[in-house]
Amino acid sequence: MINTMTPLKLAAPVLALLVLASCSLAPTYQLPLVDTPSAFKEAVAPQAKANWKEAQPSEEFPRGEWWKMFADTRLNELELQAMAANQNLKAAAARLKQSRALGQDARSGLFPQVSSGLGATRGRAAPVSLGLPDNTNEPTGTTYSAQIGASYELDLFGRVASSVDAATADVQKNAALFQSVQLALQADVAQAYFLLCELDSEQILFSGTVDLRAQTLKLVQKRFDEGDISELDLARANAELASAQSEAFGIARTRATAEHALAVLLGKSPADVNFPAQPLSQRSVAMVIPAGLPSALLERRPDIAAAERNMAAANARIGVARAAFFPRLDITGSLGNESAGLGDLFSWSTRTFLLGPLLSMPLFDGGHRQAGIDSARATYEENVAIYRQTVLTAFKEVEDNLADLRILIQQVQAQDNAVQSAERAAKLSHLQYNEGSISYLDVIDADRTVLQQQRAATQLAGARAHSAVSLFRAIGGGWERYGASPL
Repeated sequence: MINTMTPLKLAAPVLALLVLASCSLAPTYQLPLVDTPSAFKEAVAPQAKANWKEAQPSEEFPRGEWWKMFADTRLNELELQAMAANQNLKAAAARLKQSRALGQDARSGLFPQVSSGLGATRGRAAPVSLGLPDNTNEPTGTTYSAQIGASYELDLFGRVASSVDAATADVQKNAALFQSVQLALQADVAQAYFLLCELDSEQILFSGTVDLRAQTLKLVQKRFDEGDISELDLARANAELASAQSEAFGIARTRATAEHALAVLLGKSPADVNFPAQPLSQRSVAMVIPAGLPSALLERRPDIAAAERNMAAANARIGVARAAFFPRLDITGSLGNESAGLGDLFSWSTRTFLLGPLLSMPLFDGGHRQAGIDSARATYEENVAIYRQTVLTAFKEVEDNLADLRILIQQVQAQDNAVQSAERAAKLSHLQYNEGSISYLDVIDADRTVLQQQRAATQLAGARAHSAVSLFRAIGGGWERYGASPL
């Protein structure tokens, strides 16, 4: 019988399979809508609504060196040390490498899998399997084989492609998480450094207080020796000096702990570091940080980018779950040689081959595949909610730190006035005490007030530094864009 099928008719099934192979059952991915204000409420100078622009995630760019805005050479050195040696950052980099390896593993499904084998088997077939009587004496033989095999899944309904899309989104998510760990480390180093500087400023303050009270004690001792005052004033002067010394030791203890914490952030043992005292610079903390547009926050925050990529991965996995309802076509083949003698293994007459497609689809699974789809959809919905909550939290953190900085400026001005007034009152109290017009209790109260106000001023300066660093972290770091991630 003559085959009348034309080449076009023979090619039609192949073309149909290729068309099906381009299909994807994953839902069309769209970024969920979030309520993004046109300007930050707490910004000193809100941007005009005309400057609004559509947010474009840009986490492939590493964060800028935002800490350089503090103009502190020592801080710059510490940040570089932490970036090179912090163990948590190295662990995050390793997780990113793992994710990239898993992504490459998923992409391998787009290509044929080729394997080879060389072996020998020795055995004896049962006579009954050959249709012979049971008492037939079948000889024992050895079979040598050498084969190359290949298999390939024709991605009819996008199962493999959706798996690749999900893995790619996971890699991007982990890249953003790495940026998040890096940004957190940079902020933690800056916070720890400014805490040390704040404690050094307090230490200088208490050292001066101890010296001043030691001098006061000498004067009180002299007046007591001359009989001008009672022993009560002398005891009070001794108590005030000891109290100041005790508080100075407490600050030294807190500073030691803070120094150890900074050492660990730098990837060093606390025994290997010894940071010299450096008081907090008012120039470093007195800065105005532009928060930018709220829409830009969606581009800079690595945790927002990670949440968005997690949604994309979950969306692609819905396609993987849906593809389980459709047939799966695997094409397998092998080519090789089999012979009873090793010398004849590669003879032309011993060649063997096997080629054929396998179309499979489960008919009944008790709801297993539908459960997979339901789970994938629920996971996507969960990630949408997490994404929106992450955005809301980001806006809150920016607003919180903007409010802190705005109010701290006013608080610092008021505190400076309080310090000046307390110092003036203390000076007058000492003069009046020397003249005998007031008791020593009034002097002690005035000196305590000066110390309290000066310490409060120092702590406010530290709070400004803390809020400035927190704002940088909340807005996603700096604004510079460099090249691709070095990892």
